[in-house]
Amino acid sequence: MGQAAALSKRELTLDGLHCANCAMKIENGVGKLKGVSSCSVNFVNKTLTLEAEAAQAEQIAGEALRTVNRIEPHIRVRIKPLPTAGAALDTATWTASDQAGTGQNAISAAAASASSSHSVNGSVSTTPANFTHSGHTGESHSGHTHTGADQQHNTEHNEHEHAGHTHHHDGGHQRKLLFRLLSGGLLMAAGLLLPMPPVLELSVFLLAYVIAGGDIVWQALRNIARGQVFDEYFLMSVATIGAFAIGQYPEGVAVMLFYQLGEMFQGAAVERSRRSIAELMNIRPDYANVQTAAGIRQVSPEQIRIGDRIVIRPGEKVPLDGIVVEGSSMLDTSALTGESVPREAKEGSEVLAGFVNKNGVLTLEVERIFSESSVSKILELVQNASSKKAQTEKFITRFARYYTPAVVMIAALLAVVPPLLLNGATFSDWIYRALVFLVISCPCALVVSIPLGFFGGIGAASKNGILIKGSNYLEALNHVKYVVFDKTGTLTKGTFAVTAIRPAAGYTEEQLLDIAAHTELHSSHPIAESIRNAYHGKWNEARISEYSEAAGYGIEASLDGQCVLAGNYRLLQRERIEAEPDLSGGTVVYVAVDGQFAGTIVISDEVKHDAAAAIRQLKQKGIRRVMMLTGDTRQTGEQVGTQLGVDEVHAELLPQDKVMQLERLDALRARGEKIIFVGDGINDTPVLARADIGVAMGGLGSDAAIEAADVVIMNDEPSRLPVAIEIARRTRRIVWQNIMFALGIKAVFLLLGAFGIATMWEAVFSDVGVTLLAVLNAMRVLRFDGSHMSKTMHMSPSDQKTSTI
Repeated sequence: MGQAAALSKRELTLDGLHCANCAMKIENGVGKLKGVSSCSVNFVNKTLTLEAEAAQAEQIAGEALRTVNRIEPHIRVRIKPLPTAGAALDTATWTASDQAGTGQNAISAAAASASSSHSVNGSVSTTPANFTHSGHTGESHSGHTHTGADQQHNTEHNEHEHAGHTHHHDGGHQRKLLFRLLSGGLLMAAGLLLPMPPVLELSVFLLAYVIAGGDIVWQALRNIARGQVFDEYFLMSVATIGAFAIGQYPEGVAVMLFYQLGEMFQGAAVERSRRSIAELMNIRPDYANVQTAAGIRQVSPEQIRIGDRIVIRPGEKVPLDGIVVEGSSMLDTSALTGESVPREAKEGSEVLAGFVNKNGVLTLEVERIFSESSVSKILELVQNASSKKAQTEKFITRFARYYTPAVVMIAALLAVVPPLLLNGATFSDWIYRALVFLVISCPCALVVSIPLGFFGGIGAASKNGILIKGSNYLEALNHVKYVVFDKTGTLTKGTFAVTAIRPAAGYTEEQLLDIAAHTELHSSHPIAESIRNAYHGKWNEARISEYSEAAGYGIEASLDGQCVLAGNYRLLQRERIEAEPDLSGGTVVYVAVDGQFAGTIVISDEVKHDAAAAIRQLKQKGIRRVMMLTGDTRQTGEQVGTQLGVDEVHAELLPQDKVMQLERLDALRARGEKIIFVGDGINDTPVLARADIGVAMGGLGSDAAIEAADVVIMNDEPSRLPVAIEIARRTRRIVWQNIMFALGIKAVFLLLGAFGIATMWEAVFSDVGVTLLAVLNAMRVLRFDGSHMSKTMHMSPSDQKTSTI
């Protein structure tokens, strides 16, 4: 029963999806299928993602495939298989002609008619059901055979290529369309310029019309037959056929020509945007050089196991997460973290998949398999981000659903009512106005540019080292008024170090550190390790004898024949040694020699270099209150809060106490205001999940962060949070620019068309031209670079000194 209730995700690749309105219809159609809990079409990546109960996933996936082919028969649907250990992966392709009754029958039919050597592993089944299929027409891997691991690598590489690049058959389609437009244009020019009898003139314009827009009319008829009346094909067909009916032959042809030309340019602009996004995501490694007994062998990253050793040569991408066991080099980490400065890697350094090796040769011991690697998580997060839509996107989808039927009804009334009510009004004049009205009303500009804008914002954030898990979170960042930070590992580095040495009279700093370091030589406590790391003198274990640790107090040892104590203030009180308590903050180690106070050593967690500047930037952006929650002592927490400019500090908290503080803040905020919690993603999972927007700092290595957080900052810098908010605001500005621009232009031209001022020529501009301009405007968000913001966040020279708690 529990297994039947579990949800299973399926992805379908929609080759040939170039129309955002088509994407909306597919999403609505598949979303209404019984058993589908959620459905989203990513127009940019040409993918459909649906969730359904695992027990019904096979049946529903087949039904979804059949539904897509019913709604848009020209789209080639490829169901992505679920990866199965030890099995080769491939995809199956069906079109409308492959369907046999139901989706389940289609799968069976594909299995029965298979003839190629490609092995398919249960494309839509929760249990492996191996079958074969014939080569794909126009696909880059058609006709090739692969076996075993080599097949898996090639197939998955092809899958990646399909996600964001134009297919060969798409390029052929564009060339054919261009040829048709040129032919139709020449025929229209002949009809306009050459004298000819009326019948011949009509024939020439009809031929030009069929060449230029016959496919649009045919698609409209097919959609009407399937009960889908109100779409852009219907609008263009009615408008242009109506123009012929009232004798406006040139304008009927011209509208179809310019509509098709605009669609071609619009498709090119969208494809350019797709390529830009694909290039941002082009961090997937193609191969790994694995060390074997027979030497180095090049294999697919998916074949590598934990513990294997791989070699990364200069210029190659790091294929999997691992630890450097040999060699040193500089790494370009910009694809993952957004950092422009190369990072040094040497023995013992952790290296993430997606980094690019700059110069030396590195040998890594693999720590995670490819599916769990950093690069795999990033690709999955960014590619699936559009499944969580912003409210603006949802509004536009609903708006377009009711808008098109409404304008068709208005156009019908515009064609019929005025001639009946107004003296001197003719049907031909008002029908023409109604046709112009229909051309202008096409909602393509909104339906295309809005999702493109949000996806571009997510891509820009990724380029700047910020993973946003959905456009809903990107939009929510615009409404943040409260930011709550965890302390350790978020605003501080989370690593302890000696930050102050305060010797008593008669001792120097060097002497006090020498005494403390040798006294702590055999202790495994993190504080002892910090003191040993700060000591750079020569070690001499023979100096130490009679070593003992007292739990909760510290260490007692004989050093050079003297009795040395190193511990907390309670240790000195127990031994009745007089000393003033050190209240400067941090963890204080008190040292005494032969019953006399020798000084203190302060151990602190260092504040991140950009933490104070990040908080200043947040306040400049209108954040009402910045709060810090910590499990550390009140004294330490308040010191850090004062140093960084935090408005409110709550210390000595357990994880459940942090949730309570967040709920207290939630009760105080106004409606519509959002709360961000920023944590390290390890012990802050409950409060990350409770916040409106959970942000994980440096969470790539933490599965808990990926699962609980809505935003992941990959380079561990608090200064990326203001960058994320700026990207969100820039995205919102561009999206609303497009909404206001498109609606404004259309409103003006609709009025002009209704009053007979605008002609078909202006109507074409108001549709195609506005769409193209909106798409180009949406692409601007991709060019956002947050590096200039990071530069302004660097501290002044006086603040560049090491800041500590």
